[in-house]
Amino acid sequence: MVGSAILRKLKDQGFQNFILKDRSLLDLRHQESVFRFFRDEKPEFVFLSAAKVGGIQANNTYRAEFLYDNLMIEANIIHASYETGVKKLFFLGSSCIYPKMAAQPIRENELLTGLLEPTNEPYAIAKIAGIKLCETYRYQYGCNFISAMPTNLYGINDNYDLENSHVLPALIKKIHIAKRTRQSSVMVWGTGKPLREFMFADDLANACIFLMNQYSEPGIINIGTGEEVSIDALAHVVKEVVGYSGELVFDTSKPDGTPRKLLDTTRLHVLGFRHTVSLAEGLRITYQDFLNQHEN
Repeated sequence: MVGSAILRKLKDQGFQNFILKDRSLLDLRHQESVFRFFRDEKPEFVFLSAAKVGGIQANNTYRAEFLYDNLMIEANIIHASYETGVKKLFFLGSSCIYPKMAAQPIRENELLTGLLEPTNEPYAIAKIAGIKLCETYRYQYGCNFISAMPTNLYGINDNYDLENSHVLPALIKKIHIAKRTRQSSVMVWGTGKPLREFMFADDLANACIFLMNQYSEPGIINIGTGEEVSIDALAHVVKEVVGYSGELVFDTSKPDGTPRKLLDTTRLHVLGFRHTVSLAEGLRITYQDFLNQHEN
């Protein structure tokens, strides 16, 4: 989702000289394959958005995979970028790197000040390692490697697998199925009380390109909207967008995850970037994309 959004926005801005491989042609977990790719292709600028991702259930089930796969992907790409003289690398982290009980809204200096949310700790540790790789390669080798932490994302080409997806695409699919099969209710995980921030992937892509052009500082920088919504309210917005008339039932036996997660985006706003797509508008675009790709 994120990689395709960045590519789409770069094309919109007139860029044409891309080096692209999908996972069937290049396994980013395999060191020699990655190094061979970098030696042969010699990219100048790298957007590192590749990762194994998922929601609470996937994170908590495939803990070893989320740690190993993400460690290998980022270590291979960051080191290969150093070895082959990449001019600039942009590493995309995750807001889950911050402590579970971090002060809200979460400022960049909250990193490593407390315990992580247990359900996604392996993924968070991997992302923190990626941040530290960028920092240390900058410190020791003078590499222009930067790191940004996005909030929760959704958009075109999202993952709708109910076992592995994040909360928003899972809600879209579950409520869509309920509408099509005329179910009287839809079960939603948790209490509905946690507060979350959501950003349309195309807005994130614009932010990534903006920072690639404008930001070269050693510290991490948050990317978000500065707006939050409860899972309960989010589910009702999705219900309205999908056009479902049934009831939403919250399963309080399921985990909520972090109670609140809102990023402080002051640094990004001071630099001059703000998102442009509202949650309602982004959901309409996303649901139409879901219909186009998954209706059958």
